[in-house]
Amino acid sequence: MSGGARGTVLVVEDDRDMRVLLEDELGAEGWTVVTAANGDEALARFREGRVDAVVTDLQMPGMKGDRLLAEVRALERDVPVVIMTAFGTIESAVSAMKGGAYHYLAKPFRIEQLVATLARAMEERALRHALVARAAEAGAGEGRIVAESPAMRRTLEMVALAAGADAPVLLLGESGTGKELLARALHAASARRERPFVTLNCAAIPETLLESQLFGYRRGAFTDAREDRAGVLQEAEGGTVLLDEIGDMPLALQAKVLRLLQNREIHPLGAAAPVTVDVRLVAATHRDLEALCAEGRFRRDLYYRLNVLPVRVPPLRERLEDLVPLAGHFLAVHGRTTGREGVTLSLEAMELLRRHAWPGNVRELENAILRALVIGSGRAIGPEDLPEHIRPARAGAEGERVRLLAEVEKEQVLRALRAVGGNKAAAARLLGLDRKTLYRKLEQYGVEG
Repeated sequence: MSGGARGTVLVVEDDRDMRVLLEDELGAEGWTVVTAANGDEALARFREGRVDAVVTDLQMPGMKGDRLLAEVRALERDVPVVIMTAFGTIESAVSAMKGGAYHYLAKPFRIEQLVATLARAMEERALRHALVARAAEAGAGEGRIVAESPAMRRTLEMVALAAGADAPVLLLGESGTGKELLARALHAASARRERPFVTLNCAAIPETLLESQLFGYRRGAFTDAREDRAGVLQEAEGGTVLLDEIGDMPLALQAKVLRLLQNREIHPLGAAAPVTVDVRLVAATHRDLEALCAEGRFRRDLYYRLNVLPVRVPPLRERLEDLVPLAGHFLAVHGRTTGREGVTLSLEAMELLRRHAWPGNVRELENAILRALVIGSGRAIGPEDLPEHIRPARAGAEGERVRLLAEVEKEQVLRALRAVGGNKAAAARLLGLDRKTLYRKLEQYGVEG
């Protein structure tokens, strides 16, 4: 961001006193302020250097604020433009917002309102920039590990240390935290990187098939064994085997895995003698293996063998610094597959993601982003595009921006009525509306009288 601590704001106001007031007040709030007395001068200032935000009057001699808005957006769409207007131009201001203005303020307004509006605009802009930056880094594909939080950086440091050794590694973490990605990263950084990486999910295969999948079998070992078949341990010769969800492995097979770790040999089903294998074993689980040992459901000697290099993978709720980069990564990856490239997140949607507990961790976040891309249609995912268990029940299908427009317009209509003592004809003139339009809006907002 350029300029002062908050950035540089271009203030466009034909009234000199108002212009000087805004320059002083915004400068006191930490902004670098550039001023212009009309639209042509504003465009010249805008082209001179980077501007982070524009605050412009709507009604000015020469170029009007809505035309300036169009010119600014043509030069740089990402710069937020705040419109200042009087009662009589509310309809024009609403039209300008539909044309891309960030917000509008009706004169007279409190400087605090403008400061808060600009601060929120900068926050939204920073979020968009962060998401776009992550999208640019997503060329590495779905397998890239995102780690900016201290917790996840420590995990990656441990993986890097473990990669240099050839001892067993135990990955501990909740479901959906990315344990398989880390196992693949460990293999890629190890001396075995040129050899196979094979994964077997111990919880996904029936116990009767797990042994044959793991150790292989010889012809005639059982009814359907019509030929010899190697198990994953032999298929991965010289490489790495990930035994995912090892906490769900039956006790009988745990003894055979222990033999592998002790002697580097396995006994395929139906084989006359053991077979020597050279693999590195990485195990992963979301279960508490110590508790399983205490319950007699996991062999303690195997646990000690596996626990040589334990690596804890933090849940997403403990690494919220990674939320924005992860969201940006998934927006880019799934934006390509869904034809929704360039989509970002609204600030309201991002706030909902930050408040969510993420019991399903990174996998849940990825699914939420993919769902939002599929069902949404705008250039930014809003609260209404998120799964129901993440968004509040009040988030409507029209989105927060439309709701805000209606509330601001209603406020201005009511202010005009109060200013003229409830005289609708006078209020219509003050607002620059015909009486029929005013009556329709009063009925729409449920205002009686």
